Amino acid sequence: MANLDTHHKKISEACPKCASPLHIRNGKQGPFLGCSAYPTCDYLRPLHEKSDIKKVLTGSSCPLCQHELVLKQGRFGLFIGCSDYPNCEHTAQLSEQNKTTENIEKENLVPCPSCKKGHLVARQSRFGKTFYACDNYPDCKYAVNDKPVNEFCPECKWPILVERKTATATRIICPKKGCGYRSKPI
Repeated sequence: MANLDTHHKKISEACPKCASPLHIRNGKQGPFLGCSAYPTCDYLRPLHEKSDIKKVLTGSSCPLCQHELVLKQGRFGLFIGCSDYPNCEHTAQLSEQNKTTENIEKENLVPCPSCKKGHLVARQSRFGKTFYACDNYPDCKYAVNDKPVNEFCPECKWPILVERKTATATRIICPKKGCGYRSKPI
């Protein structure tokens, strides 16, 4: 068996816990810095921060401090932030929609079938997948993965149907568990 230290690069930084040299090591989530005295000392830290600046948005300025805005990667995906972070903590969501599509979507809102107070709106998961959830969150946690259609189910009378793309065609189906309604291909 090969010596583990021959596979890791030494760097000139010392461990803040025990003052042993730090080594660059590889793990299943990528490279990281680990203490050479492991397992006696368990210090480690990521080699690269997740919020590294991805792209400077030229021609844009922070509304709070007038520095340039940058596109960053965070815990919940891409977002826009101030380049003067941490002095300025301005952030904004990355929105791919313009005002006209937002107005069209507001006209075609589907009421929430669960709480009957909110409407189903498009949201994005941290992985970039679109889903539709009640805008009355956290009071109502109703969500569907497919685009909602404002029609009653002909079989169970559930107030909404969803548009689902299958391998062969697009169909309108009932999202309620136990109901097997599926329309003919559209």
